Amino acid sequence: MQRRSFLKGTLAGSAVAVAVGAGLLSPRTVLAAWPKAAFEAKGMEASMSKLYGSAASTPSADIKIKAPDIAENGAVVPVSISTTMGNVDSIAVFAEKNASPLASNFKLGANTLANVSTRIKMGKTSDVIAVVKANGKAYSARKNVKVTIGGCGG
Repeated sequence: MQRRSFLKGTLAGSAVAVAVGAGLLSPRTVLAAWPKAAFEAKGMEASMSKLYGSAASTPSADIKIKAPDIAENGAVVPVSISTTMGNVDSIAVFAEKNASPLASNFKLGANTLANVSTRIKMGKTSDVIAVVKANGKAYSARKNVKVTIGGCGG
């Protein structure tokens, strides 16, 4: 019985590999649209406008940013964002003085815990800004991070 299961699995896997190789199957969810213009925008306002359609956001104490006060290496700055807001659609992380400020953007599904962690590059000392889109509005919080060794450009 194990031999039959093995052969079925091998044949099914081979068929899927051939279909993917021939272009008959493609991972549509993985290849979903991403905000390329927002990641390439030069400046904080332009980046937020490309991502959310507006550069306006409301400051909120419900957003918590966990990042080092002093980052020894700007190439790898750990950042965690969490919020207790309900109906969170997305969380974006910006490094204000980077040439391209948008560092990451997370789309969250329904009933997802609004808690993300990542590592970003920072070219120089600046504010790390978390923008949470919840209930159709953009909310933000900021934390200043001092960079001692440049990451993006130095």
